[in-house]
Amino acid sequence: MIEVLGSSLTVFVIFTCVMMGWIAFMTGRAIANTWRPRWQVVPYCILLGLANRFFVYALFGGPLFSTSGWLIGTVILVGVGMASYREKLAYKMVSQYPWLYERSGPFDWRERKYGSA
Repeated sequence: MIEVLGSSLTVFVIFTCVMMGWIAFMTGRAIANTWRPRWQVVPYCILLGLANRFFVYALFGGPLFSTSGWLIGTVILVGVGMASYREKLAYKMVSQYPWLYERSGPFDWRERKYGSA
């Protein structure tokens, strides 16, 4: 498991998924909050993946150049960042334009339907 994840399962879950996942979550929200395009989440989360590899190496003695560990961690961070981006964008669309849109799920909105006269 250490060879694939680049760290022990405990370090991967607690540090990569929980701690760095929180940072990716907040990154996605910040990008959506400033109305930036979705693609900007990806480079920021790639940088978070690189920082994650360094911290796992420096703090927990994991290998610095673990390609599979970096790739798995970065994919998780990008997924979390994209999900939080979409959730925040849906919230903003509905809260800022309530006469136009209504929620249709946690990640989506739809045009508000008005009855015909």
